Amino acid sequence: MTPADALLGQALVEEATKKSGLVWVRGSGPARALWHVWHEGAAVLVGDGPGEQPLPAGLDAGATAEVTVRSKDKGGRIVAWTAVVAVLEPHSEEWEAAVAELKGKRLNAPDAERMPERWARECRVLRLTPGASRTELPDSSLAVPPLPTGATTRQPAPAALHRLLLKRRGRR
Repeated sequence: MTPADALLGQALVEEATKKSGLVWVRGSGPARALWHVWHEGAAVLVGDGPGEQPLPAGLDAGATAEVTVRSKDKGGRIVAWTAVVAVLEPHSEEWEAAVAELKGKRLNAPDAERMPERWARECRVLRLTPGASRTELPDSSLAVPPLPTGATTRQPAPAALHRLLLKRRGRR
């Protein structure tokens, strides 16, 4: 790989990750889709607390993670890269800067003003810094069954519901 190829690879990783709303991150377990913010040359994310996204297993300080970036408009894979994981210490200078960026992008937070304090107490803020290597995208889809979750789906509509709805239309 030439130095020019390395620079183009870094630019691709940065631009794709910066523009994507979600990245797929794999630690030592299955990959998870995580929202993130690109801040000072790395993907920064928050999770593992009440009301926040669950982080994959194995994302500890000094570990490596596989990050796959998707296209924001089409949802397909653009690039995959290896990241070095750093856990940011609450209230450190680096943590404060990262949380300021994350806070602006966090949607539907129930406690927007107290969110940084809650993150400091109950969550982990991680910094995923791109390593020197990019991985080639596979030819197959890599589709796997969804991870178990506590979320439920709607129950089937009652059999007589359509008759009740038709009666209401007829009265108008």
